[in-house]
Amino acid sequence: MTANVPLVDISPFVTGSTEGREAVVDAVRRACEDTGFFSIVGHGVPAEAIDRVRRDLAVSFALPLQQKMAVKRPAQKISRGYNPMATQAVASTLDLASPPDLQESFGFGYCDVPDDDPYFDTRMGKIFFAPNLWPAAPTNLKNTIVTYRRALDELAGRIMQVFAMALGLEETFFDHKIDRAISILRIINYPALREPPLEGQWRAGPHTDYGTLTLLHIEDYPQGLQIENRDGVWLDIPATPGSFLVNIGDLMMRWTNDRWISTKHRVVCPAPDFSDLARVSIAFFHQPNYDALCETIPTCIAPGETARYDPITSGAHWLSKTMKAGTEEEI
Repeated sequence: MTANVPLVDISPFVTGSTEGREAVVDAVRRACEDTGFFSIVGHGVPAEAIDRVRRDLAVSFALPLQQKMAVKRPAQKISRGYNPMATQAVASTLDLASPPDLQESFGFGYCDVPDDDPYFDTRMGKIFFAPNLWPAAPTNLKNTIVTYRRALDELAGRIMQVFAMALGLEETFFDHKIDRAISILRIINYPALREPPLEGQWRAGPHTDYGTLTLLHIEDYPQGLQIENRDGVWLDIPATPGSFLVNIGDLMMRWTNDRWISTKHRVVCPAPDFSDLARVSIAFFHQPNYDALCETIPTCIAPGETARYDPITSGAHWLSKTMKAGTEEEI
């Protein structure tokens, strides 16, 4: 079964009339209250920038393992560098037992850290703004990633403004909470399967994302991303050409007191007929400043309700999740 994921043209939010902006806000609000997933077009990210990421990272993934391991992720709490095959089990973040996920990835963080700002030199700053680790090839990868990250930072900020208005807040409500965002760009390679997966093994196990929103560019391959609806049924997510898939994460669900849904999702292992298909996903996990406090937004507490979550900082929440995802050896 296929999920009904709404497609929203967000360009009127930037260039449209008041009515056009309100239509975008209303469509996003309904999607966040329903499935927590929607696709966007009119996002302004050039197709060439996306294609360049795919081309360049194909070169990086094709490197010999020894060269990839030269930029191996230094620690589970440092989301930089190369994550080897089967060293993560994201189902563990929901306390679900699962064999390691059948994927490898490269992670890239903030690319414009200034030299003279103490914010980046605290204990948390050194975790979340650690230097990026660049694979040996291609030589132009840094420029590709910096260009793409800047475009996605801007797009995520725009969507957060849509979120603010959808919650009855000032458009700029989240701006000061994300001006030093600790977002992660992760390019994930799901290689062709040379042998059957273990029982209960996934390309990415059931999980929810940790932050505010995820911007995902996926390939239109069969048997891939699925979401779980409210009846516990897993539904396929199709790829829409030229779009980004957007889903909200745990922090938005906490901020909205469960009004909005951080939906469980997974990437399934293909059936034997499709096992020779590799796939690459480009995921931008938007995460507020490490010291941004997430506490229930007053407009999301109805009369007689109370806050369902204790306040927590963005950095503390991210660390509590990611430390569960690594295998024992990695931690």
